[in-house]
Amino acid sequence: MTDQQQVLLDYYLQLSAEDQHSLLRFAEFLATGSNANIATSNSVAIAQNHPEPAASESSAKDDTLPKPENIERPEDEKVVDALKRLSATYPMLEKKTLLNKASELVAQHVMFGKPAVVVINEVEEVFAEAYEKFVEDYGSRK
Repeated sequence: MTDQQQVLLDYYLQLSAEDQHSLLRFAEFLATGSNANIATSNSVAIAQNHPEPAASESSAKDDTLPKPENIERPEDEKVVDALKRLSATYPMLEKKTLLNKASELVAQHVMFGKPAVVVINEVEEVFAEAYEKFVEDYGSRK
């Protein structure tokens, strides 16, 4: 076992059962990609609500700015579930860059007990700011 693995195990063993579960879900989230678990369920719902445009329509819409999906925040949402929701809300964003910032926030929740609601609000800000930058960059490409 490497030193990093031992440190992670030590932290894990110090956590409550609920926090251990959160840490495992977050590790799964990181290991499988930010929206792997959501992709199948949401793509079916999105496809039903937004059928693929005809070939002539799709070429005309290639230059349209991708908009975030409107996915409502559940009342008692867990931090990892918020990450999945936000990944599905903003499918146009590069998740690798967001995961670095989000990982720090999740660690503050799991390791240091920062309230989930506060962390989720901060993660939402990270995604919203990334989308604003995406819109700016998108506009400069035209």
